[in-house]
Amino acid sequence: MENNDKMEYGTYEAAVEKSNKLEKDIIANPLNYRVLTGDRPTGKLHIGHLFGSLQNRVRLQGLGVPTFIVIADYQVLTDRNTFEQISQNVKELTIDYLAAGLDPEKGRTVIFPHSHVPELNQLLLPFLTLVSNAELNRNPTVKEEIQASGQKSINAGMYTYPVHQAADILFCKGNVVPVGKDQLPHLELTRTIARRFNERFAGGQIIFPEPQPLLSKATMILGLDGSQKMSKSRNNAIMLSATEDETAQLIKRAKTDSERLITFEPERRPEVANLLNLISLSTGEAPEAIAARIGEGGGGMLKKMLTESLNDYLRPHRERRKQLEADPEYIREVLRHGISQAREIASQTLSEVRKAMNMEI
Repeated sequence: MENNDKMEYGTYEAAVEKSNKLEKDIIANPLNYRVLTGDRPTGKLHIGHLFGSLQNRVRLQGLGVPTFIVIADYQVLTDRNTFEQISQNVKELTIDYLAAGLDPEKGRTVIFPHSHVPELNQLLLPFLTLVSNAELNRNPTVKEEIQASGQKSINAGMYTYPVHQAADILFCKGNVVPVGKDQLPHLELTRTIARRFNERFAGGQIIFPEPQPLLSKATMILGLDGSQKMSKSRNNAIMLSATEDETAQLIKRAKTDSERLITFEPERRPEVANLLNLISLSTGEAPEAIAARIGEGGGGMLKKMLTESLNDYLRPHRERRKQLEADPEYIREVLRHGISQAREIASQTLSEVRKAMNMEI
């Protein structure tokens, strides 16, 4: 697939249309779906994660959709030379998940680290036989990630990254994956692997569903530098674990522009629009209305309003986070329980795979 807009299910616009229909059916029939999503444990999460993905996961959980959240710890090794903090980062991710409202005790959300589910990894070998080197070479997302990593030598783990993700999704027979446009090529390869497995090994029987993309409606949140996506590695993020004073100091450094009159013009004034969007996400008020209220108040008033609204919004999350940090045994129990649930499902799937491939003994 050489173009993000050329997918099996049509153009990007067609994918949006299908995603909208999927959203309606998920609301009507939540138990017909199984969501797989997750993050790499590279550190604590920031407000971009909260507004961009965590809130949507909590929403799906509230609808009653069974949701699996993989903490992709093996994938950290694909483009980073450090591994010393992986275990602690797994715990930090789990704390942020729980503080945001994800609740494994409700029985529909499973949180687990990839490395503790060996049955999942056993899917990699048969899946690798179903894709060609040319297909891996064409994946635009991997090319971008390789370029972003800045590494001169790329290991095979990065090269086969999309196949790892296919195993993550298909081990639990996930049929819905929340994604942004840039992640569609990964999901398309997962759909291809599922279809080829069913055709080659199962005689057309549906062992694996072809997962559908649920496209994110969230506005991309720029970092405080105003030019790139918010990211811890770019040092332009507000972490969910930051204190109110730290948040205020970070926002003071946020980039705006020289115009005093505040207007919401995302194309012409992306830095100002980004801060207005953050206020809007924190308060529910439209960014245009916020801009009109600030008027000639300039960047100083804009930053003051953002500091107050964001700190107010994050206060309950931060309080829950402190409580969870004080109970490390509960965090370990959440992970142990998630691992147990994931392994049980993965074992069942692996049994079906062995039977389809005539490997039973």
